[in-house]
Amino acid sequence: MKGFEELSKEFSKRFSINHFPSHPSSLYEPAAYFLGLGGKRIRPVLCLMGNELFDEINPDAWQVAVAIELFHNFSLIHDDIMDRAPLRRGMPTVHEKYGGPAALLSGDVMLVVAYNYINKISPSYLQKVMHIFNKTAMQVCEGQQTDMDFEMKEEVSLQDYLQMIELKTSVLLAASLQMGAILGGAGERNCHHLYEFGKNLGLAFQVQDDYLDAYGDPSKFGKQVGGDIVSNKKTFLFIKTLESASPSQILEIKDLIRTNPPDKVEKVLRIFSLCGVDSWAKELREEYLSRAMRHLDEVAVLSRRKEPLLQLAKFLVQREY
Repeated sequence: MKGFEELSKEFSKRFSINHFPSHPSSLYEPAAYFLGLGGKRIRPVLCLMGNELFDEINPDAWQVAVAIELFHNFSLIHDDIMDRAPLRRGMPTVHEKYGGPAALLSGDVMLVVAYNYINKISPSYLQKVMHIFNKTAMQVCEGQQTDMDFEMKEEVSLQDYLQMIELKTSVLLAASLQMGAILGGAGERNCHHLYEFGKNLGLAFQVQDDYLDAYGDPSKFGKQVGGDIVSNKKTFLFIKTLESASPSQILEIKDLIRTNPPDKVEKVLRIFSLCGVDSWAKELREEYLSRAMRHLDEVAVLSRRKEPLLQLAKFLVQREY
């Protein structure tokens, strides 16, 4: 069994090729630029780990892993456009560097290339894997649209936010594991528990991501700290604050959203801390991690084979970037 770091290095070597033609450069150069920014490669490696949990890595798993990473980066390029984000992984976003139209088309072509990789796998797996890939892609888009819809609402319930995060973030982590497991010969019960493990891990991951957006070290996080506050995003922290804040604090938050002063991030963070949502977020993160672990326990393979996934899960919810 290989750990995350070993598989990540092996995947990065295989992924570090030119996935695009050279012409027209105005289309393919921005796409190559974005892939060159790197990333944690969590989702494709989860696909490989899901496979290896049950059997030696099927050559088709590498094709699916590449497709997953291309799809993920396509979604990030489009997310950055919609969020008007200036930085991604500490570097200018594609729309900042090349303009909005180029970013849009570069993301689109990245998705097309992802499907080209899926189509390379064995026909015996293709229909099942393609169904999961398509269903997940639609769910991710639904989650992003819901996230954008939330920006137009004054109030969003925690339950609605959880459903949005499940679609936008968790299902791709879960599906990556599931597709890998299928390629490794896993049965339906094991695939189910592995999917639920990934889904709950994704929720814990997003809680930590929301936390880092507010409280992370910008030199480690690689994105604009406080970006969610600037964009008036309804995050775990924001929603919980509105549930527990005093009437005067709620009025102050609404005024900060309306007036958008230069010190908006600093003032909103002060209210977050006064309401104790930083500690609450850590507790919520651990709750989802525990749920994930219970499902991993139910996967019917030897415990030692699960160890790399256990280690990765703990890292993802305790990371500082």
